[in-house]
Amino acid sequence: MSPSENVVFLRELGPFAGPFGYAQGRLSTGGIDVSSIAGEVGTPCFIYDGDAIAGAYDAFSGALRSRGLDAQVCYALKANPHLAVVTLLARRGAGADVVSEGELARAVAAGIPGERIVFAGVGKTEAEMAAGLEAGILQFNVESVEELLVLNRVAREKGRTAPVALRLNPDVDARTHAKITTGKSENKFGIPLDHARTVLATARELEHVRVESLAMHIGSQLTSLEPYGEAFRRLGRLFVELRSEGWPLDRLDLGGGLGIAYHGAPAPDPEAYAALVAEAVGDLGVPLLFEPGRHLVGAAGVLVTRVLFVKQGLSHTFVIVDAAMNDLIRPALYDAWHEIRPLRQPDADEVWAEAEIVGPVCESGDRFAAGRPLPPVAPGDLLAVFSAGAYGATMASTYNSRLPAPEVLVAGGQWSVIRERPDHAAMMARERVPTSLLERSGT
Repeated sequence: MSPSENVVFLRELGPFAGPFGYAQGRLSTGGIDVSSIAGEVGTPCFIYDGDAIAGAYDAFSGALRSRGLDAQVCYALKANPHLAVVTLLARRGAGADVVSEGELARAVAAGIPGERIVFAGVGKTEAEMAAGLEAGILQFNVESVEELLVLNRVAREKGRTAPVALRLNPDVDARTHAKITTGKSENKFGIPLDHARTVLATARELEHVRVESLAMHIGSQLTSLEPYGEAFRRLGRLFVELRSEGWPLDRLDLGGGLGIAYHGAPAPDPEAYAALVAEAVGDLGVPLLFEPGRHLVGAAGVLVTRVLFVKQGLSHTFVIVDAAMNDLIRPALYDAWHEIRPLRQPDADEVWAEAEIVGPVCESGDRFAAGRPLPPVAPGDLLAVFSAGAYGATMASTYNSRLPAPEVLVAGGQWSVIRERPDHAAMMARERVPTSLLERSGT
């Protein structure tokens, strides 16, 4: 690899590394050498630091409590729904933000009681509504009149009354990637603020729904607190107006979306976030719900991959690794930046050079990074793709009939495989070839 004169080569790990750091020249977390784990479970693999996840939860919830806020933190399972992760957070008092019947089942299985579960999502099915009612959830975040009408019918058939929060769209630019912003007027999510009274008037005529709360969620991976401030103030003003008009609202759901450090800059400070919440809506004196996901788990995970080949092209050096876009789709889907470093600590005098880090999948989009500085690497070397604890394994696929990567949890100075890598026979055993097809083929 030839060095580039236009690149500042960062040799030290930065805020993106979370709990991971070099010890005795090897990348470690929780006192355990990451390469020793990879050597036993194989690559690619996901490794999460459970103590870091617990610490992130404690920091977030503690910051809110320190401001005197009556806050319930409901972990957004979409970020990482593994039962071990959800159970860890449940035991610290976390509730759950779910968007499917499967996530609801996982939250319940992890020990989260219904009264700490929020069911969000713009397209709930009748079966999902029924499951939420059976579980006795805290609230359904309703996003349209149409949904409200169906929920009322399902609740009537169940002989229940559905607790509802109207998810409102404050039309605030979250200043994040276009595919993960959710609070603008052109997004599919939420009810426009100006339509809130119309929807409430409809709800008043329905016997089996009860509107108890207002909710919002303006996007994911927010690193600036300013959009939050504007959105919270807008929602708070409407809350006060509606209560003065006699609507029996008793809590506010402020959503999630707080980001992490992907590209060198520090993650948003939970203390500053809590101060903003207190300034914007703290004087309302009502319970508040929060639904962080990535902020709790993102930096606590890495994807470990092995170098297969170093290929010199006409204009680029390609480092071909055994992980692929089916394992971590974010770079292909969002042009997401993930720091990538060797598991061995580079020597101070090594010359770093730009490379394309790519996977083996038959797609040009199967690329983790372009023009990324790396120290010299060779086939067999291990690399860590950082900030992979959120939206990594949960968004993975088996494209090219590739096996799902195993997942490992490090906690209390020990590590455990929390999802094994299946073999190809196990994967194919889930499929069926019709008997008629076999008969026609003469098999």
